[in-house]
Amino acid sequence: MSQDAAAAVLDPQSLGAFRRVCDLAPLPALDDLSTPRARSVLADVDLLITGWGCPPLDAQVLRAAPRLRAVVHTAGSVRGHVTDACWERGIEVSSAAAANAVPVAEYTLGMILLTGKRVLERAREFRASRTRDNWLRTPRSVGNYRRTVGILSASLIGRRVVELLRPHDIDVLLHDPYVSAADAAALGVERVELPELFARCDTVSVHTPLLPSTRGLVGRSLIDSMPAGAVLINTSRGAVVDQDALTDAVLAGRIRAVLDVTDPEVLPADHPLWDCENALITPHLAGSEGNEWRRLADLALAESTRWASGAGFLHPVRRERLAFLA
Repeated sequence: MSQDAAAAVLDPQSLGAFRRVCDLAPLPALDDLSTPRARSVLADVDLLITGWGCPPLDAQVLRAAPRLRAVVHTAGSVRGHVTDACWERGIEVSSAAAANAVPVAEYTLGMILLTGKRVLERAREFRASRTRDNWLRTPRSVGNYRRTVGILSASLIGRRVVELLRPHDIDVLLHDPYVSAADAAALGVERVELPELFARCDTVSVHTPLLPSTRGLVGRSLIDSMPAGAVLINTSRGAVVDQDALTDAVLAGRIRAVLDVTDPEVLPADHPLWDCENALITPHLAGSEGNEWRRLADLALAESTRWASGAGFLHPVRRERLAFLA
């Protein structure tokens, strides 16, 4: 992993815990697998702990690591470094995607509830007026009771959001082409087709991974079908949503948007959404940050311990599932 990732995720306490369950190679972490030092370290490695910035584990790297049998990733997606050569070798792979899903789902829940009460807009108006309006004239569109929320994709994060919404008086709809109506019912949600999700929901939260088949999935027709005042929340990838269509709808005041991701990842400085009161843009902060990095390290430690004991991974990544994963 990169040196920054190692410093963030593997603090001294986490490193000490790893040393109690395995022979940890000397630091610093490897961020270039082609150096003489890297080849020397890899020659004795049975299990590799990876993180953000890990170089691809290609055939050349694997030749330098003849004993390597497992990879434990301290982040979500393994697409950037786990190559076909790893699968062909039969290397077992685990990911901390489940741990990283927790703060993203928490962010999403917070934004669903805040936008339902129109907290940000009303706080802005209150700061400007310094007077309280007649609360008994609050529009019926404000509030979270019996609100309808749509979840796009029953991913790890999408399922976690469903769980967090369960204690609230909110109706949850789900669209995922790989989830049956019976499976959705078991989750406590109603499965609907994609157009119905956008047409019926007060809030739609996007959790689908960015794949060739999902690029631009949330297009103009879906966005235009959302009820007036509805909210689109995107914590997935910006390119899943048609950025131009979303911008048009938000600038027109038809809908509101909470965007932790955009396309491009940072919008140009003169993009109109920056100054639009109907849009809240955050700097891709929903995922693990700060003390939440410890959760990633803890999961990686637990997976490493299980693997070393012969119990196998609790959070394995399967090659046949890659087509559906970010």
